[in-house]
Amino acid sequence: MDKIAITTGDPNGIGAEITIKALNILDLPEDKILLVSNKKILDFYGRLNKNYEIVEIPYTAEIQPGKITKEAGEFSFQSLKKVCEIKPKAIVTAPVAKNALYLAGHKYNGQTEILQKFLSHNGQLAEMLFVAKKFRVLLLTRHCALKDVTITKQMVIEKVKNLVKTFENQFGISNPKFALCGFNPHSGEDGILGREEIDILIPAVKKLQKDGINITMPMPADTLFVKAAKHYFNNEKDEYDCYIANYHDQGLIPIKTVAGEETVNMTIGLDIIRTSPGHGTAFDIAGKNIASPNGMIAAITEVL
Repeated sequence: MDKIAITTGDPNGIGAEITIKALNILDLPEDKILLVSNKKILDFYGRLNKNYEIVEIPYTAEIQPGKITKEAGEFSFQSLKKVCEIKPKAIVTAPVAKNALYLAGHKYNGQTEILQKFLSHNGQLAEMLFVAKKFRVLLLTRHCALKDVTITKQMVIEKVKNLVKTFENQFGISNPKFALCGFNPHSGEDGILGREEIDILIPAVKKLQKDGINITMPMPADTLFVKAAKHYFNNEKDEYDCYIANYHDQGLIPIKTVAGEETVNMTIGLDIIRTSPGHGTAFDIAGKNIASPNGMIAAITEVL
């Protein structure tokens, strides 16, 4: 299918609202967009200016803005499952609530894991790449407790090689240049503050460099991202095409602090690119018609 499919996320969050606002602002042709949602939910949160095709996902429960419910979690899951069956040109997802998914019996730590379940084949692994214009950050690990963060040499090698393919196919960049964050403060200080750099990251980098991939040795993340922020704010070409972070907050705090609503969560490594706003369901403002559509606009624009 040659359309961009958009899911509207948790019915009790801001997903439908920001989707409607974003589409009305972008004013895209009707033959470009497919909504995987429910007309009752869309009508509750606003009015679309165009008659986009809607694939209906059943939802008979009451819409309760700001509430975490099993029914909303089930709707979120079924929407994602359906969009994977459709196999569109690209997927854009509005935010879902992990606790609602869990209430519905779907034990996933995020939409990335659900998309991997239904779209991956031949050992494909979904990866999280965060994008704000030319500022890009790949996460080596995703949604897990900090105490459970584990990296291996082989994991780093595989994820970076997959990233190279994405840069060639999605961004049209051959021989991209990557900056690797150290795992520990000050990149371990020669093992004084941790040995992950010595035992895992440096051996992985040497193998990648031997295979022709342009990647740095692990560097302290605090100073590395200072340079990235300066390039972003000055609208300058960055020295690196992508920064590689070891865990969730190491990569997301800097890019979200700098880019805010422009940050787009991109799922790579599967046959279909998926994007999503970098924020969550915002239950505290759901149903108040005050949610900004900027994140959804950025997510849709990224795959146009």
